[in-house]
Amino acid sequence: MPDFAWGDFTSALYLGFDHASGSLPGWARLTLGKPAVLEDVPGTLQVQRELAALTGCEQVVLGASTLHLFNDLFGMLAGRDDIAIWIDEAAYPIARWGADRAAAGGVPVRTFAGHDADALWKAMNANRKARPVIVTDGFYPIGGKPAPLVDYARFAAAGNGLLIVDDTQALGLFGRPVRSADPYGSGGGGSIRRFNLERAASGIVVVSSLAKALGVPVAMLGGSREFVEEFHGKSATLVHCSPPSAVTILAAGRALELNRRWGDALRRRLAERVIRFRRGLPGLTATRSLFPVQPLRLPGDMGAMGTMDVRRLYRRLLERGVQPVLHREAGGRNSRISFVLSARHRLSEIDYAVASVAEELGRSDVLKLREELGSLGVCPG
Repeated sequence: MPDFAWGDFTSALYLGFDHASGSLPGWARLTLGKPAVLEDVPGTLQVQRELAALTGCEQVVLGASTLHLFNDLFGMLAGRDDIAIWIDEAAYPIARWGADRAAAGGVPVRTFAGHDADALWKAMNANRKARPVIVTDGFYPIGGKPAPLVDYARFAAAGNGLLIVDDTQALGLFGRPVRSADPYGSGGGGSIRRFNLERAASGIVVVSSLAKALGVPVAMLGGSREFVEEFHGKSATLVHCSPPSAVTILAAGRALELNRRWGDALRRRLAERVIRFRRGLPGLTATRSLFPVQPLRLPGDMGAMGTMDVRRLYRRLLERGVQPVLHREAGGRNSRISFVLSARHRLSEIDYAVASVAEELGRSDVLKLREELGSLGVCPG
């Protein structure tokens, strides 16, 4: 590895929030030494109210992580003998781990094809006796597509059931649809706001980490007031696990304030960077989405070269000081390279990364890229 870096493209802090210690006010105690069920850390109630207003939920409760919240959520649902759980196969593993607890309690748990509303509807019609609990991610980053939440919400309502949305990727990024100059929408309230599902929110439960766009390692569960109060009363982790620390609550409050003041401008800045990256590598991005996770689609014979060649390209990029993400494709068969962009990336970093990928793949437009980078004082050699 060289002693320089022209871009870390591995961080999911999409808006660039990092909450350095000097940016937070002081705190009297890191923790109260008691479970959240007895007393909330100061500031918790205010953060919960602000998150409810942001996301379109009637009420919100905080948890240490989505793992804690999903464990409790499906533990609560395991006590219901009239439901069946339907999991979108594109759902993030943590939601699946929670559903395993319900399955252990005897609740039928089935999967259906990722983001395929027709497949779900047909499967549900074969089992009309049970109330459906549909589990999905709001947005699938690698596929670059949102879930068909409007359809899912309608299916859940038709069966007097529930839609559970892991909205971690969307919270702080997507919001109310506005003008075309704001491709992520406005506000950053997530998928409920994006699809105008506020009226259906009584049958929707949102579980989200704030650790992506908002940059805070804490999680929220939101829904109707009745449902959230039932959850709070039955939560085991609120009794037996430590609540979020005072520092985490302060950071969450700061993140929400920054989002109110600068969020839409930062989302526009992020979109500009994603567009610049995509235009620099025409035909090499695997999705049409402007989501900040941009997987590469390797051209021609590179796609057939196999895992070791993808890894070789990854190593070559590291040698150039460019750090993307090396990960498995869906299904775990082959390796893939993705770039994760944020509002903090400099344009020169993006241009250098684009030129490095293009040159390693022998693209014919490399000379043009090198000329553009040279005018910026960047040498991609």
